[in-house]
Amino acid sequence: MDFRTDILGEPYEAVELPLADDEEGAVSATLVRRLVPGSTRAVLYVHGYVDYFFQTHLADHYTAAGYSFYALDLRKYGRSLRPHQSPNFVRDLGAYDEELDEAVRVIREVDGHTQLLVNGHSTGGLVTALWADRRAGRGLVDALFLNSPFLSMPAAAAVRTLGAPAVEALGRVAGLRKLPAPLNPHYVHSLHRAHKGSWEFDLSLKPAEGFPLYAGWLAAIQRGHRAVRRGLAVDCPVLLMASTASTVTNRWDDALRTTDGVLRADDIAALGPRLGRNVTVLRIEGGVHDLVLSGEQARDQVFTELDRWLAAYLPAPVAAA
Repeated sequence: MDFRTDILGEPYEAVELPLADDEEGAVSATLVRRLVPGSTRAVLYVHGYVDYFFQTHLADHYTAAGYSFYALDLRKYGRSLRPHQSPNFVRDLGAYDEELDEAVRVIREVDGHTQLLVNGHSTGGLVTALWADRRAGRGLVDALFLNSPFLSMPAAAAVRTLGAPAVEALGRVAGLRKLPAPLNPHYVHSLHRAHKGSWEFDLSLKPAEGFPLYAGWLAAIQRGHRAVRRGLAVDCPVLLMASTASTVTNRWDDALRTTDGVLRADDIAALGPRLGRNVTVLRIEGGVHDLVLSGEQARDQVFTELDRWLAAYLPAPVAAA
């Protein structure tokens, strides 16, 4: 594999994963890694919507615990977005199986790791949960950690139910139709240090105003949500974390610093048990949407609870005598 120094600089490396062409032409994903020499344990991180991997403190935590760290920028996101592509667009969430399967092949077969934790955030949480369900019984995933997974639209149930058929129909006939629902910029403003936050990331890859919302993408998300509501059969232990509160607003609100400003955290927590037979749901007081970007106290709680859960459900392999 032709890994080269990543945009984050050493010790991060990245490699392009060529994928099958789609209706817009050539497609690829990007796998980033930070190896722990001699480790047989690895974690694969998958980002959210209008997002990419930049959370190096998350990688620091995992590597300090002995996990080689990998992050996947999905097709048409972040490092993988090309000029000829519609940002973030797919017609079916199952399309991501291709890069997830290839990333796992690299982690397990090329780099030789025998134990794998998959860590998905927001849309990446939905995508990885659906993929883990489809890959059940194959031994690809040993544990799944979902950080505020996008399991439901941040709208009342009646609105979701009434609007779904229209979105599905439009998605079939005009998948690239842009819908009038831009991302609320205040969430990103609450994070980035150039605005009201304390984190540094590339605003061209994670713009505050987001990218266009495409009908075909939204229809695919809704199908994924329906699958979750029917119930999945993920066959590995699942840890789901969500904030204790949400603030869904079109204006600036200081509560965005201590609550989920994107999704309804109560809905996420309620749907968690439908993912599989072994699901742990934890609520993080003071947590923002990307829980690992929360304030220090909430962030410390995330890592403490994650470590406790991993010790119980994914203990380190016993070295051969």
